[in-house]
Amino acid sequence: MAEEVREGLRYTETHEWLKIQGDTAIIGITDHAQAELTDIVFVELPEGGKEIKKGEELCVVESVKSVSEIYSPISGKVVDVNKKLDDSPEIINESPYDDGWLVELEIKDKSELDGLLDAESYRKM
Repeated sequence: MAEEVREGLRYTETHEWLKIQGDTAIIGITDHAQAELTDIVFVELPEGGKEIKKGEELCVVESVKSVSEIYSPISGKVVDVNKKLDDSPEIINESPYDDGWLVELEIKDKSELDGLLDAESYRKM
């Protein structure tokens, strides 16, 4: 089955996606990333209010196969985390772009968005 890449989102070369909503960005991992990880069994999310710099560890996703650090594609402050993942981390496998989002950040520097890929560029990668 072809992996889904959604139009209207921004992507990183390390398989994170961002949905920009005004001054915040919802961040998750792509369909490709969840497929590579296989069955996700645990997610360690950051604390609300935490300041994160671009390139720093945002959270940790553990699957039956491996433990993967997810790095933040932008700098910002954590304004929300997906609490559903505490009890049901497999939501990331089932719905990586909708219910399986990870963190919402308040965007610190909008110019950092310029280096992100659009859907077409991500598909080509």
